[in-house]
Amino acid sequence: MSEAKVTKDMGILEAVEQYPDSVPVFQAFGMHCFGCMAARFENIEQGCAAHGIDADEMVKAINNALSAVK
Repeated sequence: MSEAKVTKDMGILEAVEQYPDSVPVFQAFGMHCFGCMAARFENIEQGCAAHGIDADEMVKAINNALSAVK
């Protein structure tokens, strides 16, 4: 099993910039805020909390998607 690439303490834009293939997962979870000012300073856990999303579940889905791409 590969190690996690994205963590919930990673900035939202940091994750998207480093791993563009994560975008569809963010969108599937209802996070479409890449142009939002909050995305510039919030980490994934904070963004998930603001949207009522389980951060651990989303990070797991992102890393699974990234593993499938490689």
